[in-house]
Amino acid sequence: MSVASQEDASQEDAARSAYATWQKAVAGVLAKSRRVDIEDLPSDPEHLLDTITYDGVTIHPLYGTRDEHPEAPLPGAFPYVRGRDAARDVNAGWKVSARFGAGQSDPEAVNQSILDGLNNGVSALWLCIGESDLPVGNIQRALSGVLFDLVPIVLDAGTDTVDAADALLEALDAVEGADRSAIDVRLGAATLTSKFSGRGAPSLDAVVALARQSIERTERVRAITVDGTAFHNAGASDTQEIGAAVAAGLEYLRALTSAGATAGQALSQLEFRFAATDDQFQTIAKFRAARMVWARVAQVVGSPTFGGAPQHAVTSEAMMAQRDPWVNMLRTTLAAFGAGIGGADAVTVLPFDVALDGGAAGVSKTFSARIARNTQLLLLEESHLGRVLDPGAGSWYIEQLTDELAETAWKFTQKIEADGGYLAALDSGSLAASINEVKTARDSDIAHRRTPLTGVNEFPNLAEAPLPASTTSSVVHRYGAAFEALRDRSDAYLSEHDVRPLVLLAPIGSVAEHNVRTTFAANLLASGGIHTENPGPLTAETIAGAVTTSGARIAVLCGTDKRYAAEAGAAVVALRQAGIERVLLAGSDKVLADVVGPERPDDFLTAQVDAVAVLTDLLESLGA
Repeated sequence: MSVASQEDASQEDAARSAYATWQKAVAGVLAKSRRVDIEDLPSDPEHLLDTITYDGVTIHPLYGTRDEHPEAPLPGAFPYVRGRDAARDVNAGWKVSARFGAGQSDPEAVNQSILDGLNNGVSALWLCIGESDLPVGNIQRALSGVLFDLVPIVLDAGTDTVDAADALLEALDAVEGADRSAIDVRLGAATLTSKFSGRGAPSLDAVVALARQSIERTERVRAITVDGTAFHNAGASDTQEIGAAVAAGLEYLRALTSAGATAGQALSQLEFRFAATDDQFQTIAKFRAARMVWARVAQVVGSPTFGGAPQHAVTSEAMMAQRDPWVNMLRTTLAAFGAGIGGADAVTVLPFDVALDGGAAGVSKTFSARIARNTQLLLLEESHLGRVLDPGAGSWYIEQLTDELAETAWKFTQKIEADGGYLAALDSGSLAASINEVKTARDSDIAHRRTPLTGVNEFPNLAEAPLPASTTSSVVHRYGAAFEALRDRSDAYLSEHDVRPLVLLAPIGSVAEHNVRTTFAANLLASGGIHTENPGPLTAETIAGAVTTSGARIAVLCGTDKRYAAEAGAAVVALRQAGIERVLLAGSDKVLADVVGPERPDDFLTAQVDAVAVLTDLLESLGA
């Protein structure tokens, strides 16, 4: 055996020994926390700490050399997992995109907003065109003063896509002295994904004709946007979003090649838009995996060198909360971080108050837009995240997660293909049904508070001002919608009665004894808009006075299991005698399993309850 081989063997032995030592430590902690003997645990106890994502991907508690992958090719090379552009300017990083024209019909105002954005860090434009947005006829005026060879432009025009594209291309024809090969525009035709979301769009034939026109241009023009956010906003998992988007991309490729385009020409007409969430590692791996899957498509159709389609990341609308919306600034920061590190070509951070009709009260749209823009600028200019291409490369966790997401997304694409292709899966409802399964599972996790949403189902701010009633409908299935609907009911009750729905906390024992459960109960009830009063430790003799003072009709008994065994029965009777109509206990029913009759609480609040169902029932009982 050579010296090098001996060293390798020695390192492997050391790694195995270190892993075995860690396994023993894990077993010791788990045995203590679960109150079992170490011998009762499996031989690989670390897997008890595994987490399964909505994609069915297992996240392990530790990654090491046992999970090492061969190094992927450099950025710009197939399969583009490390980025599609080997020559991206590391001094600039990804493009800072911002949306303009939404809800604005005045071209001069849109132009002023665009120029202000470009002067303050924006490096890519997302232009919204439509009936309630910037009119098609005002595109050139809105883009006055914009240097097309320096700023990529993406159109978002729905049914007006063809007319908007014609107007933009006409504006390009009028440009003089620019390097046309440097002009990068995306016409934003999103017919197939719009069919899923229900948004208006041109016919597929019109999109094909537009793409054929774009192929002939000397500028870099991509006619088609495969908008994966349509699936994300409906509740799709990350691999479902990638897989469905790739299936839609395949449908476009078939239509374009059937119309006479080569595979390379067809591939060069597509860009992808994906949602970025506050799960930063999942987002990093998602964008890397999406490039890998699409590169595989390009390889299959015989044009792997055209497999590096641009990616436009948009911070998730579904994760945005109406309640405590300032937390959304943190969510979008993490999302932008994940998308940028994951290799997205352009990133749009949506305003923190995008989930609110008209924005947050007392906050100007200019402020919201500036914060969204500066979120990215801080990451790029102060944190220097763009200085390195694919900084996550080599991370055992990220590489493993990337591969598993890519494999799962590819399987989902294959499932759609087996159903007859994207359009067939759309028409049959199988695509929507698959996505709905994930949405239902996520809703259950949020309702049971297994998935925390800060400011919504955890740590809510019940003192924040009521929100005005929503006047618009949305196709976005926001994660916190069920809890926020409960808060809306509380707001309506407050408007009518000048107080919020009330529940009395009835602590027994010392503060040290009851504090954990009074905090739990108050936090749980506040997430449904229910105010709680805590009079401090009570006894059977002082309960009546607390009930009279509060005026409450529902109470939650809070204490330790030991205290419950000794005093809960008498406290429940005292609460009922004082006029409480419904008594709940913060804790499991196991501690009072043998208690029946008037001493038994009406219900029990634990961390495992369906909070949405429990809170809905309580609000109804309180008249909200």
